Amino acid sequence: MEMENFPIYIRRTKRRSISVEITPRAEVLVRAPLEYPNAKVNAFLQQRIGWIEKHLKKQREFLEAYPMPEPFSDRELRELGQKALQIIPPKVASFAEQMQVDYGRITIRSQRTRWGSCSSKGNLNFNCLLVLVPEDVLDYIVVHELAHRREMNHSRRFWNIVAGVIPDYKTKIQWLKENGRALMDRLVEKIS
Repeated sequence: MEMENFPIYIRRTKRRSISVEITPRAEVLVRAPLEYPNAKVNAFLQQRIGWIEKHLKKQREFLEAYPMPEPFSDRELRELGQKALQIIPPKVASFAEQMQVDYGRITIRSQRTRWGSCSSKGNLNFNCLLVLVPEDVLDYIVVHELAHRREMNHSRRFWNIVAGVIPDYKTKIQWLKENGRALMDRLVEKIS
């Protein structure tokens, strides 16, 4: 689909609502329910044309000033995942013993928005990109997720648990804020 001077990509999935976003690569992506009629998609877009043009222009200007790095290839992501499977589980086991917590399954993913997560069942997910960060930052992420085995929140007690193992954890958070986006931007989903 094309509107004015920009293409629009439509991704239909099992969802209830329709949304539009400007991707980091300055593409217009519509997410719509499977059976949502094209006429309704067009009407939705017409109502938001001002917002789309404004944010598309802003993202294009940003990309001119700060070009996006090339996305990781599928092969590179597989290699990062394999390396992560060798490095992260032993770290988890070591820190879990030190922190006296248990955990379930460990999964390695290529997530675009998270470095790690911990489910209520104790299953841990880690981003394969963690093998590209400094080791002390990786250690912080592991400890952060294991701390959720005691506190499933980000309360003061949670941060005290983290600080008990990684006293300078705030410098690790700062590193991720300053450098993490450049890595995650290389995971941008391919829509075209």
